[in-house]
Amino acid sequence: MKIKWTYLNWMITGAVVSCFFSCSKSNGPAATPPPPVPVVLKNIFLNNVAYAAPVYNVVGEPVIKMQFSQPILESSAPSSIALSGGGTVQLNTTFQNGDSVLVIQPTAPLLYLTRYTFSIASSLKSQSGGSLINNYKNTFYTQIDSTDKFPQMTDSALLTLVENQTFQYFWKFGHPVSGLARERSSSGDVVTTGGSGFGLMAMLVAVKRNFITRAEALSRIDTIVNFLTNKVSRYHGAFPHWINGVSGVTVPFSAQDDGGDIVETAYMMQGLLCVRQFFNSTTDPDEINLRSLINNLYNAVEWNWYRQNGQNVLTWNWSPDFNWAINAHVTGWDEALITYVLAASSNVDSNTITKNVYDYGWAGNGSEVNGKSFFGIILPLGPDYGGPLFFSHYSFLGINPHDLTDDYANYWVQDTSHATINYLYCISNPNHFYGYSNLCWGLTASDVPGGYSASSPTNDLGVIAPTAAVSSLPYTPTQSMNAIRFFYYKLGDKLWTGYGFLDAFDLNSLWFDSDCLAIDQGPQIVMIENYRSGLLWNLFMSCPEVKRGMGNLGFSSPNL
Repeated sequence: MKIKWTYLNWMITGAVVSCFFSCSKSNGPAATPPPPVPVVLKNIFLNNVAYAAPVYNVVGEPVIKMQFSQPILESSAPSSIALSGGGTVQLNTTFQNGDSVLVIQPTAPLLYLTRYTFSIASSLKSQSGGSLINNYKNTFYTQIDSTDKFPQMTDSALLTLVENQTFQYFWKFGHPVSGLARERSSSGDVVTTGGSGFGLMAMLVAVKRNFITRAEALSRIDTIVNFLTNKVSRYHGAFPHWINGVSGVTVPFSAQDDGGDIVETAYMMQGLLCVRQFFNSTTDPDEINLRSLINNLYNAVEWNWYRQNGQNVLTWNWSPDFNWAINAHVTGWDEALITYVLAASSNVDSNTITKNVYDYGWAGNGSEVNGKSFFGIILPLGPDYGGPLFFSHYSFLGINPHDLTDDYANYWVQDTSHATINYLYCISNPNHFYGYSNLCWGLTASDVPGGYSASSPTNDLGVIAPTAAVSSLPYTPTQSMNAIRFFYYKLGDKLWTGYGFLDAFDLNSLWFDSDCLAIDQGPQIVMIENYRSGLLWNLFMSCPEVKRGMGNLGFSSPNL
């Protein structure tokens, strides 16, 4: 029996073992452990405010706080979290709340007015091995350096400095052959008619302010006038928009704009007539000869030709190759009022326009009237909100708007309302552009990132042009002076050049133009001086033909 039981036990034991191994084979390989749970960025704060879009005006040592869905592996953070911009940024890192909260801060203050990019890479891992489910990237912009970039001076001294430095654009940077003003500081030999007219007026300011002598100004202006007389192509007396400063040959402004530009010509004539009135010696043969040459240029302009076959409106361009192909009428309200004033003031009867051309062509028989209120300010003329501010500058470099009225407006009210509305719009800042304030304002035609645009409240690209506020000084003296101080003292390290303020800037993208433009530099020096002494207003309004012509158009002013 003993043997039998031993055999039986053996059999049972083998069966159990056999069953164990066979059962193990039937269940397959051991189960794979589940993958680590991905890490989720739950919240992120910049200086205790949710960081969901580009942020502006950030202080120099910002604190960025990140909340994650699980504890973070500390060793993965340094290679996964970065702050870049303005050079390498070293970070202090702190873990909180069981390592699920990460706080970083720069070890040193960041640069002012600089764009920074903060990023978290998917290489960031949890303590359980999970990776950040999505990369994160966002930007912020640091605040403006509020310290003065230059020593403080009196407002009067600052205005003189702006006049002098801006004048150098026309003096030191004037074309070496023709003496005319280059279109912009990168234009080479391309000079501009309208901007050169503004430059002539700037030279008169320079004499008054003792930046140059009367003899020096006379010599340079004599070069310019002789070049205009003997070298420059004219089209029924009108100058082209652009000219080669060496040869006098027309440089096309656009494909079909290769002839006369009657508006640019008006800006040149505005300057030349001021020059004629300034150099008024009855004994100096050089001054007498200069006045004679200017009279010849002015009297040669066939203003009526630019009515395009007798229409009751002036046409902007005429080309010997393309005739009236552009067909742009000069109509109000915009920057070209001076064109009708000078066309009505011609000393040659056949070249002189009549009042009905002004009423129908410029004023549209009253269609230029606005009369609506913007920010509580009534705007007499023009598009809603007034349009770009150069509308109130270019023609009024010479025309004195004080107490000037006609059938359509009081022009002092028009210009002051326009500038004030522009200022109030920038303060209201409906598009939330960074930097707009009571100190930083002014929308007008200028360079913009990637091109050129006529900025205004209805075409606001976030670009401020210093000429807008500076040239509005007669209309908004307090607001403009505040802007001048801000541009010079606070942004001067980026805006101020040997030729005055750069043309434009955009604090949203931290873009600062690299150019100055003649048509934007000129109005600054001229309108500052008109505010201070009325120099150019007095000269232009003293012209006998201007008094007659504006009177014939229905204007009334004690200056006429």
